[in-house]
Amino acid sequence: MAAPVSVCHVACCANRAGGGAVSWGRGGLLAFGSCHDVVLYEPAARRAAAALRGHAGRVNCVRWVRRRDGAPETELISGGSDKQLILWEWNGTGTWNNQLVKSIPLKGHAEAVCAVDAVYQSDEPDLNLLIASAASDSTVRIWSLHGSEAKCIEILQFGNGFVMDVCLSFLPGSNVPILACGGDDCKISLFIQQNGQFQKTLILPGHEDWIRGIEWAVCGEDLFLASCAQDCLIRIWKVCTKSKQLPETEDDSIRLKENVFTVKDTDTTYAITLESVLAGHENWVYAVHWQPSFSKDGSMQQPMRILSASMDKTVIIWEPDKESGVWLEQASVRVGEVGGNTLGFFDCQFSPDGSMIVAHAFHGALHLWKQATVNKKEWTPEVVISGHFNSVEDVKWDPEGEFIISVGSDQTTRLFAPWKRKQETEVTWHEIARPQVHGYDMRCLAMIGRFQFVSGADEKVLRVFRAPKNFIENFSNITGIPMEKLCSHQSSDLPEGATVPALGLSNKAVFEGDMAVQPAEDEETFNTISNQYPEIYFQPLILTEPPPEDHLLQNTLWPEIQKLYGHGYEIFCVACNNSNTVIASACKASKKEHAAIILWSTASWKKLQSLSFHNLTVTQLAFSPNDRFLLAVSRDRNWSLWKKQDSSESGPVFSCCAYTDKNTAVHSRIIWSCDWTPDSKYFITGSRDKKIIIWGQCDLSVTTEGNMLGSVKPCSTVLDAGDSVTAVSISRVLAPDGRYIIAAGLENGKIILYTWKQSGQEPALVDWTTCVQMDNSQSHALAVKRLSWRHHAGRAGHNDQTSSEWLQLASCGADHCVKIFNVNRFAL
Repeated sequence: MAAPVSVCHVACCANRAGGGAVSWGRGGLLAFGSCHDVVLYEPAARRAAAALRGHAGRVNCVRWVRRRDGAPETELISGGSDKQLILWEWNGTGTWNNQLVKSIPLKGHAEAVCAVDAVYQSDEPDLNLLIASAASDSTVRIWSLHGSEAKCIEILQFGNGFVMDVCLSFLPGSNVPILACGGDDCKISLFIQQNGQFQKTLILPGHEDWIRGIEWAVCGEDLFLASCAQDCLIRIWKVCTKSKQLPETEDDSIRLKENVFTVKDTDTTYAITLESVLAGHENWVYAVHWQPSFSKDGSMQQPMRILSASMDKTVIIWEPDKESGVWLEQASVRVGEVGGNTLGFFDCQFSPDGSMIVAHAFHGALHLWKQATVNKKEWTPEVVISGHFNSVEDVKWDPEGEFIISVGSDQTTRLFAPWKRKQETEVTWHEIARPQVHGYDMRCLAMIGRFQFVSGADEKVLRVFRAPKNFIENFSNITGIPMEKLCSHQSSDLPEGATVPALGLSNKAVFEGDMAVQPAEDEETFNTISNQYPEIYFQPLILTEPPPEDHLLQNTLWPEIQKLYGHGYEIFCVACNNSNTVIASACKASKKEHAAIILWSTASWKKLQSLSFHNLTVTQLAFSPNDRFLLAVSRDRNWSLWKKQDSSESGPVFSCCAYTDKNTAVHSRIIWSCDWTPDSKYFITGSRDKKIIIWGQCDLSVTTEGNMLGSVKPCSTVLDAGDSVTAVSISRVLAPDGRYIIAAGLENGKIILYTWKQSGQEPALVDWTTCVQMDNSQSHALAVKRLSWRHHAGRAGHNDQTSSEWLQLASCGADHCVKIFNVNRFAL
């Protein structure tokens, strides 16, 4: 039988840990640190292949261990803020995933590890591996690995200085390891292993600010070292063997100073000279990397090309001029971000064959460029993985189940949808819009119908957004859903897009007439202030594939159509009813008067009612599927149930019909989450006390105008989930045997699927069935923040029937991840 749960999509991005967090292997896999995981991404298939879990802190550096023969790597090393390194070994069969990967921890550093490098000391790959790691405890540690036993063989002290990057190689024509360290003393220290000990042999001065990146490259008989620093410069050094000849006669020609050193073991003299200084960046250069060597005619060839990433928002490819051999930027290519409120790049990598480059931007986003086949000077942006760079707080499906929207502490709202390509059967998910880029950490959202949502952040107002025309057109192109199905009659008056005014915070609608044709650049027009700082940054683009990062940053905003004022503190939760007529919201509260739930009308955007009951923050709100009830759960460990009375002219009126108090409460800690069964009979609550309880029944027709206080009681036994329950969700589609399918997310990141059905009058433990406990590789690394089932059976982007075996579950967590799972309900 097929596995009941498979991961359909993972949205994540690289850690904002400076250079070194991204590495591209010869097997085609891009490895990067994402929160506590090392994610392996396949750019060719456009999907995350695996997540390696083992670190207990942020992963700061990742490096594939290059094989000498140019074969695909079988080992990967990572270092994290948990003060340890992990060597991941793969047995070479199947694909990289957790079952086949063995991890060896290397513990010893006293502070966070910030850089790592490793080389094989012989052509036999399984023989000893030499590893160098730098950490913020001002040391560089040298480790050796024999078989599966790793030990620290040496500690190099740097006093009170920091080493930012390390790189290992071998001296030309020998097997003597050489280690280069660059740090905050603006000098490069070279260590050479003699008698089994690394000795400081040379110091290369030249840079005038902290050194951020260094990398060796072996080219024929010579060894080259590229270094980059915060002085905006890149230096290239050359190490070559010096033949013992007679002292040269003093001539007056100008020559670069040579640094000469002799290795005692082999009695060879080497000279190191400064080959070139590359100036082209206008800000700190964070990373410099050589194009990987490749195997040709049985020997390894090193292309003379380097890639550099800088805080000036550009990535430059440098190569020496064909005639003169001088390194020029002219012979090179410059790509980067244009516009947006971004900073620059932390890191960059060539693909194994040099035809693609990836860059890691300040906010964690990855950018991918591909070389054009005809004009080699032309690089075009490609589709690449993207996601939040901080905790993701909420995720919701649209009512039709065609896309999901998530909000996070990275102050963004992102929309993910399946990309349907005409010729391929495979459907991959991508971020296709970023409707809101805010100045506050986002907290919650609710869909109001198809192309409208309301979101709350760490501010007192709720903001309502509506999709512009440009989004609906592009959404139709990418997902393959025809425009007629998406558009209702009023689409003609929709704005084209949105822009944020220069000094504003709100997304302002842009209509077709606003995008004036730019005047010809005469002298007079350019000098007026308004022309130097245009108000409209939005450019409508017709997309047929998911947009790249710089387009997402400024051209996919949704116009804000309303602000809802009324709460006294930061918004905490929001919900919308199923007929899209009423919004309920609540804010952070430590007193009863602030903990009131406010109901708003979506027709007039006016405040309808204030529901006061709880004493502390209401943590989640949920309308029942039949819209007759509103359920609230709170930090005061109680829930309250509100019943819809006869509607007045202004809108529906809700009154409290059932609740728990300190005598009837079952939960002994904050209730984090709640949800309804599809028939509106029962509701579920999940709490920090590890308990999950189903309550009911709520469909009993109460003829008397009295409350249902006595009739709503626990219908299930208390289920112990094993850890604090932070999210619960019940599928709108039942299991084949008529049981409710329940997903629970825990504080440790695990997701568990249960089914439940009431069997008799009294609650019984046998009513619960645990179906699936997702394994480590599938679940989150940190607390699950929200779970959301797709409302219909079937998978988005597939032409599944309503009777389909598939369900889809979206989850988001504090580990910066948004995940979508395919759940086979027949296998539960």
